[in-house]
Amino acid sequence: MSTTVRDGRERREAAEKAPSERPSLEFGSAWSYAPSPEATDHVALAPRYGLFIGGKFVPPGSKKHFRTINPATEAVLSEVAEAAAADVDAAVRSAEDAYRKRWSKLAPAARGKYIYRIARLIQEKARALAVLETMNGGKPIKESRDVDVPLAAAHFFYYAGWADKLSWAFRGRRTEPLGVCGQIIPWNFPLLMAAWKIAPALACGNTVVLKPAETTPLTALALAEICREADLPPGVVNVVTGAGETGAHLVNHPRVAKIAFTGSTEVGKIIQRAVAGTGKRLTLELGGKAANIVFEDAAIDQAVEGIVNGIYFNQGHVCCAGSRLLVQESIEPVVRRKLADRIATLRLGDPLDKNTDVGAINSAAQLAKIRELVQSGVDEGAVLHQSACAIPVKGYWFPPTFFTGVAQSHRIAREEIFGPVLAVMTFRTPEEAIEKANNTPYGLSAGVWTDKGAKIFQVSSKLRAGVVWANTFNKFDPASPFGGYKESGFGREGGMQGLKEYVELR
Repeated sequence: MSTTVRDGRERREAAEKAPSERPSLEFGSAWSYAPSPEATDHVALAPRYGLFIGGKFVPPGSKKHFRTINPATEAVLSEVAEAAAADVDAAVRSAEDAYRKRWSKLAPAARGKYIYRIARLIQEKARALAVLETMNGGKPIKESRDVDVPLAAAHFFYYAGWADKLSWAFRGRRTEPLGVCGQIIPWNFPLLMAAWKIAPALACGNTVVLKPAETTPLTALALAEICREADLPPGVVNVVTGAGETGAHLVNHPRVAKIAFTGSTEVGKIIQRAVAGTGKRLTLELGGKAANIVFEDAAIDQAVEGIVNGIYFNQGHVCCAGSRLLVQESIEPVVRRKLADRIATLRLGDPLDKNTDVGAINSAAQLAKIRELVQSGVDEGAVLHQSACAIPVKGYWFPPTFFTGVAQSHRIAREEIFGPVLAVMTFRTPEEAIEKANNTPYGLSAGVWTDKGAKIFQVSSKLRAGVVWANTFNKFDPASPFGGYKESGFGREGGMQGLKEYVELR
């Protein structure tokens, strides 16, 4: 027998072995990189920040401040003002004054120029904004640099173009702005979520009072400074910082015409009850428990990369994360093996290091929630698989994790973990995959992996999700609408559809 034939047979026999019989990949130091930290000396942090009201930073009437930290080091970055009811009232009145006297009277094309100017300034300050986002939020610098900041600028560019074209967006209808819009954003994508909300509101002629999350207020305050640098008329954009009580003051303010909220389903329900009967417009973008469906005819290596991006991007702090993996039974062993090999290569550590793949968990409270739900998965009988990466001593960290042997009744298959934790389940037929994917109170996103175009359309059309990705995951574009069904909320952000949430059609 020739050497070539013998070698080929040995390779085939090795490939046919059960996953447990194959030699595991030896990573060791072969996957190590020299440290490549991003500099921070160009980022100027003030020791204390006030509220941005009427085009300037002012001290809070409450005279209270709270600390904001770096979750990777637990070091204090700055102190931020805590807005009380009187501060929120001052911001709303400033926004109302700007709406009546200036912004609503401005020519649409002129409004577009201001929005365009904000987009250009975000581009010019991209490096500092990316570092600030990483320091305050814990996400890897390469994600802040390559995703968050460019997409934030792109949304302002996109809606700058719509400012004088609303008649084309709603043919045969006359549009009127709503007035003062209260906007409450989460901690997972602070700058990007601010852009998602502020840009369409301004393009439609509204003014804004923005309330960022208490753990990540710094890029929202940096955006306020950008608005001032862009010579945006005073009061058009206001930023009030604080915790849940500050957000409640904004939601309940009688002079706010519309509330836009991104956050947890529990808080979304509270807000919906609060605005019921008030006449306020409301959009909610809430939690998710997305199904990522991989069929046996999919390109498996490509699918594994999509699985990793779907759940470990931003440490799983993504409302549309693919946190439930549905794999066709015939390929589950090979997908499980490749996934285990792949997460072993993910580098966890300093978020400011350009080599880092998995950064810090945003807060101690979120880390505790992740640990509690992971323990519930172990207690309920699922099989835990974790990366053996080293965990830094300081900061909040959790290694890339996935569970096999998951039942649909398990908490890890039903509840939003909002961390780098994946629940793996199997299916045999497309009908079973669809039924399992839809067996959730959420309906924000989903993914389908197959090489059959007809199967993509057949399956995606039956999934109750606002966004369905095909052979990819977590891809966003300002021209594409985003939003959910069921307990994932209602209303759309992004695209022409996002404009509709900020106008009255006549």
